[in-house]
Amino acid sequence: MTRLAVATTAQARRYARDLIRDYPGMFRATVGLHVAAAVAGLAGPRLLGDMVQGIHGHVPVRELDHLALAIAGFVVVQAVLIRYAHVASARLGESVLARLREEFVTRVLALPLSTVESAGTGDLLTRTTRDVDALSKCVRFAVPETLISLITLFLVIGALLVVSPVFAAPLLIGAPIIAVGTRWYLRHAPAGYLRQNAAYADVTEGLTETVEGARTVEALGRQRQRVARTDTDLRRSWRAERFTLHLRTVWWPLVEISYVLPMVLTLLTGGWLYLRGSVSLGALTAAVIYVQQLVDPLDRLVGWLDELEVGAAALARLLGVAAGPPPAATPRPEPAGNRMRVCGVRFSYEPGREVLHGIDLVLEPGERLAVVGVSGAGKSTLGRLLAGVHQPTAGSITVGGVPLAALPPERLRAEVALVTQEHHVFIGTLRDNLAMVRPGAQEGEIRAALTAVQALTWADELPNGLSTVVGAGGHPLSPAQAQQVALARVVIADPHTLVLDEATAMLDPRAARDLERSLAAVVSGRTVVAIAHRLFSAHDADRVAVVEAGRIVELGPHDELVAAGGVYAALWDSWQGGAMKKARPEGAPFP
Repeated sequence: MTRLAVATTAQARRYARDLIRDYPGMFRATVGLHVAAAVAGLAGPRLLGDMVQGIHGHVPVRELDHLALAIAGFVVVQAVLIRYAHVASARLGESVLARLREEFVTRVLALPLSTVESAGTGDLLTRTTRDVDALSKCVRFAVPETLISLITLFLVIGALLVVSPVFAAPLLIGAPIIAVGTRWYLRHAPAGYLRQNAAYADVTEGLTETVEGARTVEALGRQRQRVARTDTDLRRSWRAERFTLHLRTVWWPLVEISYVLPMVLTLLTGGWLYLRGSVSLGALTAAVIYVQQLVDPLDRLVGWLDELEVGAAALARLLGVAAGPPPAATPRPEPAGNRMRVCGVRFSYEPGREVLHGIDLVLEPGERLAVVGVSGAGKSTLGRLLAGVHQPTAGSITVGGVPLAALPPERLRAEVALVTQEHHVFIGTLRDNLAMVRPGAQEGEIRAALTAVQALTWADELPNGLSTVVGAGGHPLSPAQAQQVALARVVIADPHTLVLDEATAMLDPRAARDLERSLAAVVSGRTVVAIAHRLFSAHDADRVAVVEAGRIVELGPHDELVAAGGVYAALWDSWQGGAMKKARPEGAPFP
């Protein structure tokens, strides 16, 4: 299994910087409000120090009242500024998060299907859930809280220097401790959190496979093996999380010491200087309060810096979905016609293990080709190559003289469409599910597509007809109905070539035969490649390609291949005497 890429730290930082540059006004407003709130908060300790000094010096009560009112005023101003600063931070965070989500969805939808299949569902599912949630928390809370903490720290230290540079000396003792500890943490944390997220993806992948294949696991008696696989994945995830926990248990105590120690030294040093008459009681009071004020932003910085590392790892994984060089801005060639040509195609899922060996094939426009063979012969792989899902390891596949790989995704899907056994009904109305392939489709076109796949009758019988909400939580559709919806989408998309890979597998033989005949009538004049075990597709096709061990061993019309008495004739005789005899009522004529 090939895991999806992860962006580098430099790429993640560059992307974050670009985001900030795209929202200059909101960013400046957010920073400005937080700076103003922090400055308003610095006035209180200084005024409180003046009040203590005034009480000690027996100043008039009126002056003390003025100081008290000033302190109260600054507290109110700070509260108002903090409120608007948090609103500005929330707006900026939600705007950035919305853009991140939209870009991530765009990246996911742009991924080649072959990349998704090779990576597996676990990694992609973890990125779309756990990593998006982590990044959401980081953008909404960690980034603004860290920004507030840094601004407050610098301003408080500046205010402390204004009171007296002597009081800043104890900070020099705590600074090296926090600097060394933070540097050690940041050196190990990124890789640790990436490893933790990757381990969690393995757990998700294993559990998903076990749940989806529960019946197969039970039938083969592989419960112990799957439990052992889950235990192994959980142990790996536990070790990864224990490592990041170890980083925090070392780093946090060091940070605690780095700001508790300066506060104690400030009290001792300031008291000693006050007794010697070097500093006033008001200055000592303001300095102690300022040092105390350093605790809260440092606490928040420590707490949220860990979330920043989690968010940075999540961002790197989300950006990695689209890792790779951007496509070159070169003119796209236009296909000259609809003829598809396969020349010397070879394909390997893994290096050194070829699945297809030198396939040559020409598909004429409007031809109906059936691809048959035993399971594992390479039929589905050939179909996916014809649909442009995979690219040949060697050789070429062209449409109208243009390689499929040279066509942009949106143009490729207008040329060739793949319909497999797998289908999905999205949450929404049945009409929306059908029109999604062409949003401008009219009601008549949608109903015609349903008629073509023999689904209009049951669609009209739904509680609200085409306006009935289907998908998860909506009106349930049977597997056969869901597959008919998928086929109706193809009819609406109207590509010139269809690759049907067991597209009617969920329907009973009679319904499947009727549906394929109806579909063939609708796509008259288009190329149809049908990959199936049910050989009535081959019986009705213009030509039949027999795939065996990754090669086309026979190619020709049904009657000629049966008369030749080769591989296809043996398949036909076996299917006619076995599966068809069971599928049709006794005495029914063979279609």
